[in-house]
Amino acid sequence: VQLVESGGGLVQPGGSLRLSCAASGFTFNAYAMTWYRQAPGKGRELVARITSAGVSTNFADSVKGRFTISRDNSENTVYLQMNSLLPEDTAVYYCNAKLMRSGAAVRDYWGQGTQVTVSS
Repeated sequence: VQLVESGGGLVQPGGSLRLSCAASGFTFNAYAMTWYRQAPGKGRELVARITSAGVSTNFADSVKGRFTISRDNSENTVYLQMNSLLPEDTAVYYCNAKLMRSGAAVRDYWGQGTQVTVSS
């Protein structure tokens, strides 16, 4: 199983980045996909989630209206489009895959993370 994030980097406030997470080794279209982030000295927080079929999404209040999450099940990839970036968006962003059954995660995979730095 692999989740490989890409697209991170240094961007100025107000700028945009698109993160990608390429999945392999499991049945991608059966898994809910989530982006988390962890800033220095802080805990890991949920940023955005998308259901297995891509029908439903939800977002942290701090990113609503600025970030969108999407997935391409034919390419086994999930994306996080980040617009109007703020310095407080600086963090390591992680991709997560969960297989849900009866409301519980029975499989749980993580990527290695990609650094996003928002600074002038």
